[in-house]
Amino acid sequence: MNKIEQYGWNTAWQEKIGAFGIPGRITLEHKNIYRVVTDRGEWLSTLSGKYRHEHLHSEFPAVGDWVMVERMPGEEKGIIHQVLPRTSQFSRKAAGDTSEIQLIAVNVDYVFLVMSLNHDFNVRRLERYLIAAWDSGANPVIVLTKSDQCEDVEPYLREVETVAFGLPVHPVSSVTGEGIENLQNLLAPNKTGALLGSSGVGKSSLINALSGSELMAVQDIREDDSKGRHTTTHRELVRLPGGGLLIDTPGMREFQLGDYEEGIESGFSDVEQLADECRFRDCGHGSEPGCRIQEALLTGELQHDRYRSYVKLKRELAHMERKSDAAAQKAERSKWKQITKDNRKRPVKKR
Repeated sequence: MNKIEQYGWNTAWQEKIGAFGIPGRITLEHKNIYRVVTDRGEWLSTLSGKYRHEHLHSEFPAVGDWVMVERMPGEEKGIIHQVLPRTSQFSRKAAGDTSEIQLIAVNVDYVFLVMSLNHDFNVRRLERYLIAAWDSGANPVIVLTKSDQCEDVEPYLREVETVAFGLPVHPVSSVTGEGIENLQNLLAPNKTGALLGSSGVGKSSLINALSGSELMAVQDIREDDSKGRHTTTHRELVRLPGGGLLIDTPGMREFQLGDYEEGIESGFSDVEQLADECRFRDCGHGSEPGCRIQEALLTGELQHDRYRSYVKLKRELAHMERKSDAAAQKAERSKWKQITKDNRKRPVKKR
């Protein structure tokens, strides 16, 4: 088996191959420096000047990407010329007052949404993760860590089921090994997963339990509030003994949504279905007659907290869409302004 085949390369990727360089997979990214695995070795690589010039920062490669890379003569370094089309993409809105999207993990088969069975457990945050997961193209899997520290897991499972709608939910313990085999079975050879969650939920410990070795450094959490520090400071793809691949990511203190209209339709399919049953198509779900949303809230069919979360996220998505449109127009203007400027600098050929 070739080196890159151990990292998930197959005939489907071969059909996407570019004309320049050789294929490789990004296993680590830190401040726009990338570690790329190829059949000819592992190279620390940077983007070509042409790629930087022609692409927005949000289009730069991420951990899990397949790229076309050229080795620099006489050095164990590479230059990335192309990113191959992705099969999945999990992202969030970058922090701050911006519409830019930050890539978290790409080309993954499973998105493991990790929460711990302590103070970290938050079903409203899980709703946000699920919206992005449904929109990513990967299969969402919910992982509840530290089951050995929880006296009764059932109340947590029932609460997750109110928003997960049949998704697999795995209580696990990196200490006792409970549930670890179930995750190992998902991560079959050449399958890629990504661990996503807050600091202190035990993602690095989970990788160690899945691999059977101390691949990742771990730190203790504060017992009074179950808060953890950022053990993982960068994204990294690691190979497990069974042949599966796993991307570890830094803990996310906040998760702002991007433009995930399809994701919210899937993540809140129960609310969307009720809205479709309203008497009027333009129902505002207030005092209108025949409103199924208000009826469901009165009968308890729909929980008030869930509906408030739905309304909040819809408003957030609408705001993000307005900002994205403005940002796209600005980027397009800047692009053509730069092209015009470059053309003016080019010498005119005399005939």
